[in-house]
Amino acid sequence: MPGMVAFGRRWGIASDDLVFPGAFEMLVRVLWWIGTLILYSYHKGRFACGGGGALHSFLVGLLVILGFIICSLGAIVYVSAQGTMTNPGPRRSMAALVYLRALLYLPELGWACLGAVWVSDDSKGCDPATVGAVIAAVVASWIILLCTGLGVVFVFDPLGSTRRGPPSMEPLGVRDLESSERSQFLSTARSLAVKVWENRLKLLCCCLPQDDSHRAAFSSIAQLVSGFFCDTDLVPSDIAAGLALLHQEQDKKEQSRDPDVIATHSPSSPLEEDLEAELERATHCMQFAAAAYGWPMYIYSNPLTGPCKLTKDCCRRPTAEYEMVGGDHLGCHFSSLLLSSGLQYRDFIHVSFHNQIYEIPFFVALDHARGAVLVAVRGTLSLKDVLTDLSADCENLPLEGVSGACYAHKGMCQAAGYIYKKLVNDGILTQAFSIAPEYKLVIVGHSLGAGTAALLAVMLKNSFPTLKCYAFSPPGGLVSKALADYTKDFVISVVLGKDLVPRLSLPNMEDLKRRILKIVSNCNKPKYRILLQGCWYELFGGDPDDFPTEMDNRREEELSQPLLGEESLIIRHSSSYQSLASDDSPAHAATHLPLFLPGRVLHITEDGPTRRSCLARVRYRADWSNEMAFRSVLISPRMLTDHMPDMVLRALQSLTERPFSLCPSASALDPV
Repeated sequence: MPGMVAFGRRWGIASDDLVFPGAFEMLVRVLWWIGTLILYSYHKGRFACGGGGALHSFLVGLLVILGFIICSLGAIVYVSAQGTMTNPGPRRSMAALVYLRALLYLPELGWACLGAVWVSDDSKGCDPATVGAVIAAVVASWIILLCTGLGVVFVFDPLGSTRRGPPSMEPLGVRDLESSERSQFLSTARSLAVKVWENRLKLLCCCLPQDDSHRAAFSSIAQLVSGFFCDTDLVPSDIAAGLALLHQEQDKKEQSRDPDVIATHSPSSPLEEDLEAELERATHCMQFAAAAYGWPMYIYSNPLTGPCKLTKDCCRRPTAEYEMVGGDHLGCHFSSLLLSSGLQYRDFIHVSFHNQIYEIPFFVALDHARGAVLVAVRGTLSLKDVLTDLSADCENLPLEGVSGACYAHKGMCQAAGYIYKKLVNDGILTQAFSIAPEYKLVIVGHSLGAGTAALLAVMLKNSFPTLKCYAFSPPGGLVSKALADYTKDFVISVVLGKDLVPRLSLPNMEDLKRRILKIVSNCNKPKYRILLQGCWYELFGGDPDDFPTEMDNRREEELSQPLLGEESLIIRHSSSYQSLASDDSPAHAATHLPLFLPGRVLHITEDGPTRRSCLARVRYRADWSNEMAFRSVLISPRMLTDHMPDMVLRALQSLTERPFSLCPSASALDPV
């Protein structure tokens, strides 16, 4: 629902977000009140020590203040639990309760100061246990006050004072959105939103040099992110509840699907390779894509033996014929390359660990086992790489002989151009093929490296007609449809399970936002119940819940009209917003150019039940799919772990060698 309005501004929480924090604080306060009452009862009539009168007054006052605080918290929890996300009517009194609770911080602050004074000046001669208990109470008071202050900072919305919602009694369709006053306000609000997001990015990346390229990237990303969020009034908990509902809705559809339905395969072509042969080659190439991450991925994949092996090799300075660029001061990255890839020193032609925005590490080596000159591009492993990922605008990539619009992800297109210049202008490929002229060119990468590798393959295709590219877990928002079709002859995209990144594109995110708006506004259950049931479902499984919706009692002819609750989540009319009308309605054109996965898509899925024991044997199956099958984001606990390069490698190895039974780490960070 819209953010709560209090103290003259809109905040980053809603009036139904106070159930859990209020209940937790109330539990702490009740325990504190009981402890204070026990302390007072124990010393009742025995306040004869120095400062005993002040201690008596402090304990009595603390009991009274805590009593009022507990009552106010109980009221806040009760009221916050009423209504639904888009029906805040039962929570009309929440603002008054918040004001009352804020007012109670004043006597609590005064009493915390009084307790600190008593402990420092008047506690001499009193029972040490009593003094210790009072010190604990005073410390607890200051900790809670500090946490409250941090919480206020956390939920503070810099744009809260500038938001001006449309009149609640006026239907969205008849508002004069084009009035000069409103247009000027929206323009000012958008400019402020861009500035706020730009400052957030600068704060997040404060360790990076603030040069022109970084400032340009910050500005571009800020415009993109602010534009995505500016037309909705959702708070983070609304998005979490929407994702929980969507996950269960998707699981219900999956369970009701006919098991005999076979996934759509890509159209066969004269150049299509045998599936098993492609799996063998993909497994071999994935080792180099994972090795490109250097020592962090090697340690992550081998937590017990990895540090010991690298410690022996890191400080060695062997003489080698390859060229190394960038900061690998101890040689740990290159040592992990040798351990992960199985290549020898003499096999490397060029190794670059240089890393800037739009400039990502890569290496060139001779793969004698497959007769290939191998170019492996690293995925995201730094803040600079994250900025490259987030530069998701479209950039033209014109190609002769390709009909249709040719454009691609800006950040990865720039990164591919950087590597192209190194390979061609610096003569790296010329050097490699002078050593092995009969070898073929193979380009590999994972995630950011996969997207860059695919675009690099497009740039090099005319010069090397026989090249092949294996893109593992590439981003979904990469190339236009014309380029996706053009790359089917030489690019293989490998996707594992419900991996989020191959489904990540601006149109897909707009679609996800639209689906969240629909399901959140239509659900009749309070948010705290949705979140509780969602957490239980994620942790322990079970049957997806059948959430009642406002559509249950609506007549069929009304289904083409937007819900009032859905409209309440829209700050301004946006072409990205679609009501309950047909998703294909031309009235709702996409605001971003569609982007797709490159080449032919090899989709690896688990063969068996979605829920399994952690020690159960994992079986996989692989099928040819197509880029159109990844036009929607799937919500799953595995959508991040399925992206990890070690998981992709294990899945490929299990298909070509033997199944693995190791469980993926649920807390693993996504290296994109």
